[in-house]
Amino acid sequence: MGSSSGRGPDAAGTSRLRLVVIQALVFSLFATLLVRLYYLQVVTGDEYQGRAAAQSVREIVLQPSRGLIVDDQGRPLVANRLAWVVSLDRTVLGKLGDKKRDTLVRRVAEVVDVRPGRIDKRLVTCGETDSEPGVCWNGSPYQPVPIASDISQAQAQRIREEPEDYPGVIVDQQSVRDYPEPFGINAAHLLGYLSPITADELDQAESDGDRSVNGASVVGRAGVEQEYDAWLRGMPGYREVGVDSMGRVLGDEGEVEAQDGDTLVTSLDAKVQATVERQLAEMIATARATRDTVTNRNYVADAGAAVVLEADTGRVVAMASQPTYDPSVWVGGISKNELAELYSEEAGLPLLGRATQGQFAPGSTWKPFMTAGALANGYDTDTRLNCSSSVAVGNRAFKNYESGAYGYIGFDKALEVSCNTFFYRIGLDYWQRFGSDVADVDARDPLVEEAKKWGFGAETGIDLPGEAAGRIADRQWKRDYFESQKDYYCGIADKPRDAPGNRDLSDFVYTFAGEFCIEGYAYRAGDAVNFAIGQGDTIVTPLQLARGYAAIANGGTLYEPRIGAAVVATDGTVIRRIEPEVSAQIDLPPGIDAYIDEALLGVTRQGTMSWRMGGFPLDEVSIRSKTGSAEVYGKQSTSWVASYSDDYVVVMMISQGGTGSGSSGPGVRAIWEALYGIEGEEVDPSQAAIPGTTLPNRLPVFQRNGSILPPQVRGSGKDRS
Repeated sequence: MGSSSGRGPDAAGTSRLRLVVIQALVFSLFATLLVRLYYLQVVTGDEYQGRAAAQSVREIVLQPSRGLIVDDQGRPLVANRLAWVVSLDRTVLGKLGDKKRDTLVRRVAEVVDVRPGRIDKRLVTCGETDSEPGVCWNGSPYQPVPIASDISQAQAQRIREEPEDYPGVIVDQQSVRDYPEPFGINAAHLLGYLSPITADELDQAESDGDRSVNGASVVGRAGVEQEYDAWLRGMPGYREVGVDSMGRVLGDEGEVEAQDGDTLVTSLDAKVQATVERQLAEMIATARATRDTVTNRNYVADAGAAVVLEADTGRVVAMASQPTYDPSVWVGGISKNELAELYSEEAGLPLLGRATQGQFAPGSTWKPFMTAGALANGYDTDTRLNCSSSVAVGNRAFKNYESGAYGYIGFDKALEVSCNTFFYRIGLDYWQRFGSDVADVDARDPLVEEAKKWGFGAETGIDLPGEAAGRIADRQWKRDYFESQKDYYCGIADKPRDAPGNRDLSDFVYTFAGEFCIEGYAYRAGDAVNFAIGQGDTIVTPLQLARGYAAIANGGTLYEPRIGAAVVATDGTVIRRIEPEVSAQIDLPPGIDAYIDEALLGVTRQGTMSWRMGGFPLDEVSIRSKTGSAEVYGKQSTSWVASYSDDYVVVMMISQGGTGSGSSGPGVRAIWEALYGIEGEEVDPSQAAIPGTTLPNRLPVFQRNGSILPPQVRGSGKDRS
């Protein structure tokens, strides 16, 4: 008991001390809290109030109207129109709950005729694990996501009239591409199309500091839409809007207006373009209805192209390819079935522009360039060679195709009657003199050298993406091809004829494989003589051939072809003039260009093209031409006509279309008649750049008073009246 009472005072003191400590700690905590509150509310209150306000303000991108694309008279080839677009605000959707969200998505899908699953994929941000490239959303998480474009007025009104049933659904009008089609033109391969920007492209733009694109942008994918995309796209604007906790817009906070894109003025003439497209389509249709006497079946005529250039500038007046497509299918998004059709071989690969991307053996249209090479390398205009019915090369007889036997003739007559054996002899002569060593890849070949001077085997530099370079099948190419293919062909040759895998091969392919495996690298005399007449493995694009003939017409200047002529701002200021560029100057011995020119005039007057030009006023409009029929293994011949005047070049090609003048000739003549107004066609006033006016036949906008374009760009076009 005594012991217990002795500890009483000490225990009480300890308890009081503990209580004091606890009270001090509590007071310190309250003091700290009060100080912190004072700091947040008084000292930094304005800053945090600003941050809170910023969280209730969203930035919405205002897309600019894309610039127009017009022809050389100011006729719109590509314009814009307003279309109804439906977008979903993901912030609002996220606050609805899964069940209400799914119900809303199904309801919207039913109205806009888009599968709910497609909408769900569209709402996923690109880069997330379940995102689908080309479908996912590239833009800001605060930007409403477009899920349907170019819907009907009735569809738009159905949503707009019942907003309570469509929370977070925005329906507004946006600018989309429109194709006025003056004179009914298509020009798809020239104009191109648009599609949404990809995540990689957007990332690159952001790293480059390029603010002209955003996640909702569409960019050019082909044609001049792609080539001049930076000028056409404009600059987006931005609108800040206040929103409540549900993401509903309360009002505008501020706006930076979008800057519309610039106008691209082209060198194209819609009237000529319409004629070229129509004639190409008609010639293909006629060829398909014509019997091929060699195969005893109608011509397949599976593709074609036509090109019209200004001879002294290289500007493109018109260019058409078949098959083609409707560029408007990309507006509002293209379906998988539509896209598959554009890439379908059965449909003829409509996206492939044959004028710049199609590659074909040039046939006898090659001979003027071979003439230039021969006359610059030992032959002269007095040379006479035997135009016999055939020439023996090794153990094979190389025959004339369209021409008969004319005895000893000069280059002019050989061009006029398209004598193959004349040019066979030249190719064989050079091979025997310089290159009989079949393994020597460095052996000289004057004809190959000449072809390269005229730009063949290289891109022309036209202002269109995806151009093909063609091919000069020289010794180096043959060696490279052998190295790349020898394993395949030797694999065939090393097995018996009846071995699995060889049974379905033709006898020709099996025999060829055996020969190729042994000496596929060898550049033989047969290769040389085929090269001299545009046969074998050498291929060109129709544009390359047209450019070459333009150089013949203008005295040897090889231009980079141009479609763009000027870029004009929305206020009419000329931002950029797109001048023709010279890529090479071809020097020929004195008088040779005039000699070739006169020979090609003979082709039109009394040669292989003459039967198609009867009654044409050649004394007033001097047309020089060369026909060609290129043989292709396993296919029907390719039809060519290449022609030029002092002003223009016109080239037409029909793949598997038959003879040159037979299949392409009438179309080429009709194009010349349109260019010079020989039939006196009247201009439809409704197609004029200024409604109610009648324009002179094909007079460019640059030379017309009262132009819708500023005077700074006038004088760039050529008077086609």
